[in-house]
Amino acid sequence: MGCMLIDPSQKYKPYTPLKLVGRTWPTKTFVKAPIWLSTDLRDGNQALANPMTGDQKLTFFRLLVKCGFKEIEVAYPAASDTDFSFVRYLVEHDEIPDDVWIQVLTPAREDLIKRTFDAVAGAKHVIIHMYNATSAMFRTVVFKNSKEQTIDLAVHHTNLVRELTNQYATSHGTAFRYEYSPETFSQTEIEFSVAICEAVKTAWGKAGTGNQRIIFNLPATVEVGPPNHYADQIEFFCTHISEREKIVVSLHPHNDRGTGIAAAELAVLAGADRIEGCLFGNGERTGNVDIVNLALNLYTQGIHPHLDFSDIESIIDIVTQCNDLPVHPRHPYAGELVFTAFSGSHQDAIKKGFEAQAQRHARNLADGEAQIWDMPYLPVDPADLGCSYEAVIRVNSQSGKGGIAYLVKQHLNLDLPRKMQLAFYQIIQAISDREAREVTVEDIRTTFRSTYHFGGPKYEGRLALKSFSVTAEPSPEPSDTDEAADERRRFDGTLSVDGMLRVIRGDGNGPISALLNALHTHLDIDLTLREYSEHTIGEGQTAKAASYIELVATTDNIKETRSASQSWWGVGVDSDIAASGLRAVLSAVNSAIGDRALPELKLSIGFNSTSGQADVANAIVNSLKLQLPRRLQSAFFEVVQRVARGSGGQISYEDLTRLFEERYGYETSKPYRFELQSFDFVKSDVAGRRQITAQLLVDGEVRSVSGEGNGPLSSAVAALHTQIQGALEIREYVEHSIGEGADVKAVSFVELVYEVEGRDKKEAAWGVGSDSDITASGLQAVMKAASSLNVVDRKEV
Repeated sequence: MGCMLIDPSQKYKPYTPLKLVGRTWPTKTFVKAPIWLSTDLRDGNQALANPMTGDQKLTFFRLLVKCGFKEIEVAYPAASDTDFSFVRYLVEHDEIPDDVWIQVLTPAREDLIKRTFDAVAGAKHVIIHMYNATSAMFRTVVFKNSKEQTIDLAVHHTNLVRELTNQYATSHGTAFRYEYSPETFSQTEIEFSVAICEAVKTAWGKAGTGNQRIIFNLPATVEVGPPNHYADQIEFFCTHISEREKIVVSLHPHNDRGTGIAAAELAVLAGADRIEGCLFGNGERTGNVDIVNLALNLYTQGIHPHLDFSDIESIIDIVTQCNDLPVHPRHPYAGELVFTAFSGSHQDAIKKGFEAQAQRHARNLADGEAQIWDMPYLPVDPADLGCSYEAVIRVNSQSGKGGIAYLVKQHLNLDLPRKMQLAFYQIIQAISDREAREVTVEDIRTTFRSTYHFGGPKYEGRLALKSFSVTAEPSPEPSDTDEAADERRRFDGTLSVDGMLRVIRGDGNGPISALLNALHTHLDIDLTLREYSEHTIGEGQTAKAASYIELVATTDNIKETRSASQSWWGVGVDSDIAASGLRAVLSAVNSAIGDRALPELKLSIGFNSTSGQADVANAIVNSLKLQLPRRLQSAFFEVVQRVARGSGGQISYEDLTRLFEERYGYETSKPYRFELQSFDFVKSDVAGRRQITAQLLVDGEVRSVSGEGNGPLSSAVAALHTQIQGALEIREYVEHSIGEGADVKAVSFVELVYEVEGRDKKEAAWGVGSDSDITASGLQAVMKAASSLNVVDRKEV
C-alpha cells in the first residue's frame, strides 16, 4: 500500500527560480490574440489509446478549418503509414485552404526528415517542425550527449531541412517555414536554450520578417514549476535571443501541474507570439493546453480570438467522436454543467442579474450604448456559444426559490410574486427530497401546471371557467354627496364543475369579488382575496395578462382572515385581463377545495331570486347544447317556476335538465300521443306544394295519413288535421345544428297553436326534435308539440 512521505523534501527537489532582474510581464495585459496552432491531429492523436482513423482525422481537420485555425499540425508523417497517407490525402485532394499552413513534425534524424518531405510534396504552405531534447536529463541519461553534441545535432539536421526546403520549393512550388523545438525546454538550462536556438537560427540562415520568421517553439514538455516560472523563462528567452524581430516565439504547454492555461497566458504576457495546443486539452498525460479555454478567456475580456466556437456543442460532438474521450461536465466553457447553478443563493443572484441586465440593456439600446454582459456567476453569455439558457439553473435539494422561479419565468413566461415563489419552491423541494434526485425542467413545468391547474384541458381542476360576462350595476347604497355612486359588478358565468357545466351568478365591487360571491352563493366556497398581482406577457396584439391570486379562508374576524397561516395561490393567463384574474381565482380555489364534496348546484327561482329566465336558458345551453328561442325560454321559465314552488323556490340543474327533456320530448324514450312511424314526400299536383304520406301512431293505433302543404311542416300539420277536430297553426319554427363532423345533427323547435270550437282560449305548446336529417327533426318537433296539446280526436266526436 502506498504512503505519502512525512518529509517529501527528502525525495523531491523544488524548481530553481530564475534570477530575472526587471521582469515586465506582471504589469502587462492582453491586447490581442496570439497565433494559434492546433496539434490535435499530431500531439493529441499520439496520446489516444486508439489513434484516429484516416476518416476521423479528415473530419477533425475540416472542423479545425471551420473554426478558423490558420496553422494546423496534421501529423508525424514518418511515424506510420497512416499518418503519411493522411498528409498525402490532404495534399492530393486539395483539402488545404490557401490561407492555411499545415505543420508536420519530425525528429532530428535524416531518414525521417526526408520521409517527412515526401509526405508534404505538392502542398502550398508547409511548416517543417523539427525537435531534439535539450535538458540535462535527456542529454546525460537518454542520449549521452554533451551540450556541444546536442547543438551539433540540431545544426546538422537544420542544414538538411534548409537544403530540402530549397529543393522542394523549386520542384513543387511549396512555401516553407521552419520551426525548431528544444524539447524539454522547461527543464533545460535557460542559457543553453538560448544558445542552441541561436545556433539553429544561424544554420537556417533564412530568418526574415513576416512569414519568413523562424519559429522557436519552447515547450513545457513536462510542467515542473508554477506558471510564473514558465513566464520568467519565456521573458528571459525573448530578451536574450538575437534578432527578436525575425523570430516567432511559440509556446507548447502541457498540464502536468494543472496550470497549463495560466502558464500559457503569463508566457504570452512575457513576450510569446504563438500557442500550440489542443481542443479541450487533449494530449499526453494530463494533456496539452486547451485552446478553447484560452481563446474564450480572451473573448470574455472583449478581445476576439479569431477562432469561432459559436456552435460549441457541435464541436464537442465531433471532438469526442474522433478522440473517443469525453469532455468533463465541469470543463471550462464546454462542460455540461459549466453554465449551471444548483445552489439557491447562486440561482437567486442569476435570476436577479438577468432581470437587471434586461433593464440595463434596454436603456443602453435607447442611448446607443454597448450592451455589456455583466452577470453573477456567468463570465460569458451561453448564447454566444450556441447554448440556451435552459441549463443555467437546475434544481436539486440545494436549490432555492429564486432558481425555481427563474425556470418558471423562462419556460412558462410567468414572473411569480415572491410569496408564490416560496409556496411553489416548497412543493418542488419536497419532490427533490423525496426522490433524492435532480428535478428537471420538465418536472417543474408539469408540477406547476398540475398544482395550479394551468395549461389547458389536460390540467383543468374540478372548477374551470367556460364563459362569463361582467356587467356594471348601480350601488345599492345611497350617496349623500354630489359624486357619482360607486358601481357594483355582477358576474354571470358558466363553470365546469366536476365535469358538468353550471351557471353561477354573484355580485361584488369588481369581477374577482363577484366571482368569489358567486362561488359562496352556489357552491358554499367561502374564500377571501389576500393578494393580487399581474403583469403582461408579450407585446402588441399577441399580449396577454398573467394574474396571480392568493386566497385565504373567510372568518368572522377580518384581521384574523388577513393573517391566516394557510393560503392558496392561483395563476391565470388570458388576453382579457378580467378573464385572467377570474382564471387565477379558480386556480387557487381548486387547490383550496381539494377533493371535498361540493353541494348540489341549484337555481333559485322566484321573488327576489338570484336566477332568472336567462339563467334557465343558459343552463339548458350548457347541459344540452340547445339554444332556445326566446319565446320558448319564456314558456319554459314559467314551467320551472311552477315546479320550483314545491321545493322552496329552488331546483337543481339535474332536475332542470330532466324537466326540459320530459316537457318537450327531447331525446326521451317515453311514448307520445302522436308519433311518426314512417313518412314520404311527393310533389303535389299544385305547383310549389308538397304532399306527405305517413304511418302515424295515434294513441297506440297505427293510422295511414296524408296531407299537403307548402313545405314538410305544413304538410305534417295538414295530415294531423285529418285526425283531429279544430285547427293547428305553426306559430314559430327555429332550428340549429349541434355537434361536429360525422356527429352533427339538427335540432328543431316548433310552437303550435290549437283552436277548437267550444273552447274560449287558444292553446299553445312547444315541441323539440332532433335527427341527423333536418326534415325528420322538424317533423318530430311538430308531433311532440301536438302531443302536448289537449286536441280532440275525430273518433271522439
